[in-house]
Amino acid sequence: MPRTPVQAYALLLDESRQVALLESCGAVLGWDEQTYMPPGGAEHRSNQLSLLAGIGHERATSPLIGELLAELEASPLGTENDTPESANLREIRRDYDRATKLPKRLVEELSKTTSLAQQAWVSARKLRDFSLFLPWLEQVVTLKRETAQAIGFGSGVPYDALLDEFEPGVTAADVTKLFDALRSELVPLIAAIRESGKRPNHEILTRLYPIAAQREFSMSAAQAIGFSFEEGRLDIAHHPFCSGFGPGDCRLTTRYDEHHFPGAFFGTLHEAGHGMYEQGLDRTHYGSPLGRACSLAIHESQSRLWENLVGRSRSFWNRMYPAAQTAFPEALARTSLDDFYGAINDVQPSYIRVEADEATYNLHILLRFDIERPLISGDLAPADVPGVWNEMFTKYLGITPTHDSEGCLQDIHWSAGLVGYFPTYSLGNMCGSQFFEAAQRDLGDLNAQFAAGEFQPLKSWLNEKIHRHGRRYHALDLVQRVTGEPLSPAPLMRHLKAKYAALYGV
Repeated sequence: MPRTPVQAYALLLDESRQVALLESCGAVLGWDEQTYMPPGGAEHRSNQLSLLAGIGHERATSPLIGELLAELEASPLGTENDTPESANLREIRRDYDRATKLPKRLVEELSKTTSLAQQAWVSARKLRDFSLFLPWLEQVVTLKRETAQAIGFGSGVPYDALLDEFEPGVTAADVTKLFDALRSELVPLIAAIRESGKRPNHEILTRLYPIAAQREFSMSAAQAIGFSFEEGRLDIAHHPFCSGFGPGDCRLTTRYDEHHFPGAFFGTLHEAGHGMYEQGLDRTHYGSPLGRACSLAIHESQSRLWENLVGRSRSFWNRMYPAAQTAFPEALARTSLDDFYGAINDVQPSYIRVEADEATYNLHILLRFDIERPLISGDLAPADVPGVWNEMFTKYLGITPTHDSEGCLQDIHWSAGLVGYFPTYSLGNMCGSQFFEAAQRDLGDLNAQFAAGEFQPLKSWLNEKIHRHGRRYHALDLVQRVTGEPLSPAPLMRHLKAKYAALYGV
């Protein structure tokens, strides 16, 4: 007896859930590798991850999925518009077509190589020695170039095939257009701030902030904005990240420096923003596209929104500063809120992306975008990355890294094979600012709510407008639906100009 469309759809969703479960098993191993695994386990872990990646790829490219998709696309479920079923079919088809273009051998090799490369990156970063990482970067770049060729790129730009993994339907040309518009307003603003002659007392942030107190204070702030530690935890990693394993289990990581308050605190808020997105996904759709995040730009919009638009706001610290003074009496007891607020919003070029201020942060992303494209096209050799990085860094930010760990070795992304990820941070800044403006229109004075310790209205708005939809809409469509406007750098620049007008008089 032939299957009915309802039966075929149920079977397709079951196959999708099995793939998701295999991916979540790999994610647990990846999280453990970055947090608790002893260094001696690197080779064994790479074999475990490679095996899981191969099994997952076989499951994701099963001929059964292709048969079910063909059946359903010819049925009423596949011809209806803007339904949960049609969205799931569209996105499962996209994933299937992409996965079937990649040979299992390449998937396994990439998984094994990036697992080992991440361990090599940790050592190279610690020793400030790019030569230790270079052989691994060469391997990763070779494999990512092969990935791009296997997937294909109608645009003629290999980088587009990799960017599409993180930002479906968006091309390097699209990003360039948005980034050029951002750059045209951002660079003059940063110059005006520099020329204002006003400098907050940045020394406030390098006083003694005991690590135990940082952890407790950061966790209390993450919990206050809405991250559930009943279904999550916070650990230490060489590079902060968030891993959502599935319903009820979301892991945050951060790193501490007892003489640099912003690093762990704002890093934790950033990852909590990611975590609240994961915790806000519709659990009834786990394992299907409707139970997965829309895109990396939308994911980053959540982390950057909570980190910056909330966490660096004056209203947030009107509420939190007394608790900060209690947590860090030696550093802050005799420091005014005005001085502290100025310090955490100080605009000045710095080497480390994750510690950069809101304005110059985007220059870090423009630099990485401008390096990744020639790296994948073959116009830039991996061995030449440090020199090109330092040259471009000097051009973009006016300072030159003194060693590669504050230069091209600072990020884990390339060792993990995440080429094409970096643009999503600035795209996320734009999306987050645009969402925030829309939330203000719907919810009223958000700053008054933050000052009163009321973060739930914004969180609930984000749950309703963004999180629960999963991948029902592509990122640019979601922005249009939620805000009524296409994605633009204008809301981000309005936010930055208003903040820095008050702080610097520009």
